[in-house]
This record gives sequence, structure tokens and C-alpha cells, in this order.
Amino acid sequence: MDSTASTSPTTTIRGRRLGVLLVLAGAIFLEGIDVAMLNVALPSIRADLGLETGTLQWVMSAYVLGYGGFMLLGGRAADLFGRRRMFIGWLTVFLLFSGLGGLATEGWQLIAARFVTGVAAAFMTPAGLSVITTGFDEGPQREKALLVYSGTAAAGFSVGLVAGGLLASVGWRWVFFAPVALAALILAGALAFVPKEPKAASAARRERGRIDVWGGVLVTAGVVLLVLGVEEISVPAVLAGIALLGAFVLVERRTAEPLVRLGILRSPGLLRANAAALLFSAAFFGFQFLVVLYLQEVRGWSTLQTSLAMLVIGIDAVLSPTVVPKLVARYGNGRLIFGGLLLAALAYGLFLPLGADWSYLVMLPSLVLLGLAFALVYGPLTIVATEGVAEEEQGLAGGLLYTAFQFGAALGLAGVTGVAAGAADPLAGYRAALLVPFAAVLVAAAVSLPGLRRGSHRPGQGPGALGAGDGDEAVGAHGDVHLGVRQGVDVAQDVRG
Repeated sequence: MDSTASTSPTTTIRGRRLGVLLVLAGAIFLEGIDVAMLNVALPSIRADLGLETGTLQWVMSAYVLGYGGFMLLGGRAADLFGRRRMFIGWLTVFLLFSGLGGLATEGWQLIAARFVTGVAAAFMTPAGLSVITTGFDEGPQREKALLVYSGTAAAGFSVGLVAGGLLASVGWRWVFFAPVALAALILAGALAFVPKEPKAASAARRERGRIDVWGGVLVTAGVVLLVLGVEEISVPAVLAGIALLGAFVLVERRTAEPLVRLGILRSPGLLRANAAALLFSAAFFGFQFLVVLYLQEVRGWSTLQTSLAMLVIGIDAVLSPTVVPKLVARYGNGRLIFGGLLLAALAYGLFLPLGADWSYLVMLPSLVLLGLAFALVYGPLTIVATEGVAEEEQGLAGGLLYTAFQFGAALGLAGVTGVAAGAADPLAGYRAALLVPFAAVLVAAAVSLPGLRRGSHRPGQGPGALGAGDGDEAVGAHGDVHLGVRQGVDVAQDVRG
């Protein structure tokens, strides 16, 4: 490790590396703003295209399936075929199909465009993350880069909530055209700043062989069926997904060039971190979904009013690159993750006695606490996710991580929707469903607790925050948290009939 990178938790990032970081942060900002803007534009899309509620749900679900289903394949492809190539190539696909979505005149056209856009994000996002983790020295400099990256991701989602409401008021097609312009700028920056792969690295990559086709087919189909089964509450789809993932494990054990080296899953730290990420994601997105339904259905707030109310959660976009690095240096990732999970539990707990006429000031403490919790958990999990992972498996680590967050979001949305739909009175249903994120984040805190007993990681000190232990790979979990946060207000309306 470069000595200057380990002397200070605020190591300055300059020159070409700063350009690379800005490009990659811009890409994750793009992915977040794209999803958030579409969320708030769904009612306008339905009114213009005359879509039924079930079809409208698939406008969101198609993206989630493409994103979650191809994430592991995308992460491994970055390792095997080149991170720059995968990032730039799939960013181009993202740009093109986002524009095609804005030109759609039929529901199936929009759904197809969103599916391909989700697939593009599944290849682009882990490639971008692995460019950071291989291009910045492990330690304070990489940690600062990752915290800036994670803060920008949160900013994209927060800005998207407001921008989507404003653009949708002009015309929903602008929700698709605006990301095209931003993607074009990022693509130009990527061509200029993201470094080409050295010839020696390219030769070493070719020696690692070809992609595991059968493994890719099985894991993609398995994850797609699992996400679909959770979203549609379909037991056959879930069972089929589990069966395919079981077959995937058997194939990976026998192939000479596996898509996922199963040895990476033997680390208790990695398993705990991914489990914590899944549960945190399930709680976070399930809670936001319920709050949006409450504000719009019970309180009668407009889409823009709701977006502005939720904007305070985006406080982590400011804290992640400024305050969190200092906290990481002083307390370590493990303590921040655990403390952030407890803050999230407090935020959800304060919302449990939800009233029919709560003022915004009554809700504000929970929303502020959740923004603080997100800052403490998301960035440090991003750091832990890549510590101790060999360079040739950085893309795989990112793919595992994003898959955990994606599946967690689908699980949380399905859980709160199912509980809320079981009550005759909407408000009673929301109160009951709020127990789901509250319980999920408490379990996540319990999962992360062994990391504290083994000692929290600090910059330059051995194992990762979630207690990888001696000899374990210090690998954790982080997620692209701007998945389809809510399947739209109409999803719950459809479930209630």
C-alpha cells in the first residue's frame, strides 16, 4: 500500500484519479436518479398510455428483474472481459434504451426497454465499483473514494424524487430523455478518464479463461425467479428459483472456470455482511414504500409534496463524503454499521404508532434518523465489501453485494405489501406492516454484532468490520440502493383490490 495513502483518513484525490471518481460517481448518480424519477412518473405514464395497474407494475418490475437477475453475471464479466470495456459498453446500452423508453407508445415497448436498461445497469454498476476498488490504494484513499461514491448514489435517488415530479408535470417522456443527456456526458468523461487496461493485465485476464455459460444461465434464471416469486408472492416461482440455484452450486463445484468461486462464500464475514445488507435493504425500501402510501393515500399529498417530504433522508449524501470518513478513522467500520442499524431501528420504532393526522414535524425525526443511519451503514458496508478481495475477483464481490441489496429490496417490498393488504383499514395495515422493517433491521444488527466482538476494523488494520476473523477474506456487502424503492402507489392499491 502506498505510504501516503495510509497516513490520513482524508487523503486528497487529485488528477486523473479525481476524474475517474467523478465519472463513476456520475454513473451511480445516473442509475439512482433514473429509478427515482420513474417511480414518481408512473401515474402519468398510466394515464397517457392507458395501462392497467398490473402492466404498470411491470414497468418497475422489469427493471428490477433485469438488474437483480444479471448482477452476478455482470460482476464476473467485468473481471473476465475488462472493467473499462464493460463499463463503457453497457453505459452506452443504458443510454440507448433509456431513450427508447421515452419513445414508447405501447406498454410492452416500455417494459422491454426497462428490462434491457436493468440488464445494462447490472453489468455497468459492478464494473464501475471494481474500477474504484482496483484503481485506488486500499486504505484511507479508497475509503474516501467509496464514501464519495456512496454519497453520490444517495444524492441521485434523492434528487430523482424531486426531479421526477417536476419533469412528470411537463411530460413523463422527459423522465426518460433527461437521463440520456446525463449518460452522454458521463460516457464522454469515461472515454477520457477511465484508464485502459495494461497489456500485462489483459494477458492475465485472458489466461483466466472464458465465462461459465451454464453457471451464468442457471444463476441468472434462479435469481430472476426468486425476485419474481417474492414480488408476485408466488411459491412455485420461489421453489423453482431455489432449485435452479441448487443446480448452479453443483455446476460451480465441478467446472474448472466457475462463474462464482464457491470458496469466497466460505468466509463467515462475507456471509454476515451480505445478510446484513439484504436485511437493511429490505427494511429501508419497505419503510419508504409505506411512508409514500401513507402520505398519498391517507393524507392526500401530491407526488411532489411527497417527494419533498422524503428528501430529508438524502442528508446522507452530504454526510457520507464529509463526516463519515472521520468517523470511520476513529471508530472503525464495524461500530458505525452496528450503530447505524440501531439508529434505523429507532427511526422505524418511532413510526410504529402511526396516526391518521400526523403532522410533518411528528414524522421528521424518523426521516432524519433514517438519513443518518443510511450514511453510517451504506458507505462503510461498501468499504467492507471489497477489503481483502483479490483484484481479479473485485467484480464478483460487487456482483454478490448488489444482488444481496436487490433481493433484499424485493423481499422488503413484498413483505410490507403482503402485511398491509391483510387489513381492511389502510391505516391499520400500514401500522402492522411497519413491524416488518423494524424487525428486519433488528435482525441485521444482530447479524453484524459478531464483528464488534472480534474487533472493529480501522484503516490499515486486518479483517473487515463484520468480523471476518483470522484467515477469512474480509469481504462484506454494499448495495446499489436505488432499486425500485416502491413499485408505485398503484401496487398496493392493486393488492387491496
